[in-house]
Amino acid sequence: MDVGELCAIFGPGIAGAVFGAGWWFWIDAVVCSSVKVSFLHYLPGIFASLAALMFNCVRREDIDYSPYEEGEWRLKLWLFLAYVVSFVSLAASVGLLIQDALVTTGPSAWTGTAGVLQCVFVLIR
Repeated sequence: MDVGELCAIFGPGIAGAVFGAGWWFWIDAVVCSSVKVSFLHYLPGIFASLAALMFNCVRREDIDYSPYEEGEWRLKLWLFLAYVVSFVSLAASVGLLIQDALVTTGPSAWTGTAGVLQCVFVLIR
């Protein structure tokens, strides 16, 4: 077996385990938090999961890398929007981490750290 066959066999399982680990970090932080975590803290992970779904809706065989072809602009626009959603969710999770670290009345810094870990693990493919 070569590396390509091994990636095809074990790749989806590893990707699912990393995705699940990301959500596990977030659930652990919410359950162990001493204060109520607002719904705003949930949004980066939800949007990161949506971006991962958007990426997985596109097959690699459908992407044409030629700069002169104009037939696949919808596909490239879809992937661009998926990248925008993923980067915005990652930036929002980092912003919430900074907010959690600076404000003493809200959730702990672990909640913000778990939000960043969740977004990173969900978006790794």
